[in-house]
Amino acid sequence: MTAAMLTTMMVCFALTVSVAVSIGLAAIFGIQASNAHMLISVKEMFNSINRFPLAAIPFFILAGNIMESGGISRRLVDFAKSIVGGVQGGLPMTCVLTCMIFAAVSGSSVATTFAIGTILIPALVKHGYSTPWSASLQATSAELGVIIPPSIPMILFGVSAEVSIGELFVAGIGPGLLIGFALMAFVWVYAKVKGLGKNDGDGRLSLGAATVKAGWALLMPVIILGGIYGGIFTPTEASAVAVFYALIIGTLVYREITLSDLVRILRKSVVSSAVIMFIIANAGLFAFLITRAGVPEAIGIWLQDVLKSPVYFLLGVNLALFLIGMFIETGAAIIVLAPILTPVAMHFGIDPVHFGLVMVVNLAMGMITPPFGVNLFAACTVARISLDRMIKDLIPFVLVVLGCLMIISYVPGLSLFFRDLVYGN
Repeated sequence: MTAAMLTTMMVCFALTVSVAVSIGLAAIFGIQASNAHMLISVKEMFNSINRFPLAAIPFFILAGNIMESGGISRRLVDFAKSIVGGVQGGLPMTCVLTCMIFAAVSGSSVATTFAIGTILIPALVKHGYSTPWSASLQATSAELGVIIPPSIPMILFGVSAEVSIGELFVAGIGPGLLIGFALMAFVWVYAKVKGLGKNDGDGRLSLGAATVKAGWALLMPVIILGGIYGGIFTPTEASAVAVFYALIIGTLVYREITLSDLVRILRKSVVSSAVIMFIIANAGLFAFLITRAGVPEAIGIWLQDVLKSPVYFLLGVNLALFLIGMFIETGAAIIVLAPILTPVAMHFGIDPVHFGLVMVVNLAMGMITPPFGVNLFAACTVARISLDRMIKDLIPFVLVVLGCLMIISYVPGLSLFFRDLVYGN
């Protein structure tokens, strides 16, 4: 059965069939090969999405789309520029910092790419940065949308591996800050070496004026994250609060969202949510079948025999996840692999929350690596260039994130410090 499933999935990938459909077809062939009843597929697909924490996904997607259309993202850009825009290379640093702030609400890297990229990619090009480099910067910075909490992939990992989503969110703060500051340091050095960005401060507001202008927008992550960490509401409830707050600010305070805009936003959010839920449903069925076939136990035993220590285990897992993330959508990979790898990680004494961060950060790189990097396609759409033009400029950004991943993997305190501080573990 397992061979039939894997063969079917690989053939579908080779034929460029979508990831969700490939996984679903592979699962159906697995059911047929094992002579099981097809009703299993309906039952397990429903069970995969019939989980309360998953309700946060469509709400965070909707909140991100409202922020994009309601003037919130533009005000966040002005605020970030007032902080770092005055130095040489300040504009690309503004891109990274804005993505960090925007990520603290949206939970989606694709939403971050569109919301911030439509503003900053043209501005970067206008200030002399090449279009491919600007698009690569935006795609990489937007990756922070799934690392800095709240994060949709963290929700998926928490549900799949039965790990506290709240603890994952708190643990994501350290890795998110590390990657964000590393990217800002890199673009600052790049601008210095290339002699770019000497006029990046043009049109920059003072910190006070920018803070007043973006005040309502800046309150959004404070309310959402403060409510989660303060125990006022759960991450799922926080997603609904994010939608309500963004809607009030966009329609009544900034008054940049009309009724026709709202219809378009809702339609876009429904389509995005449906795609993710379809992937989750198919990946859930696939995971159920391989678990039933004893694959997780077999892989676990093999890993324990081959990788004798936590150091080698993390190195092997990172290499495997990096390759997997290049070809399989992040959410689907997490749903399939988290139940398999997390127990093995715990056997090696690795905290499941720390391992969750390693897994999320690693697979998030799949969003900025060809051939199926969704952030790359989003950035290409905004910048109106082809993917092949980005590859050369993208490599240094990927290497920066890879370096941060190694630190995150082997310095667990970076992820667990805030978790232990908040939850007292």
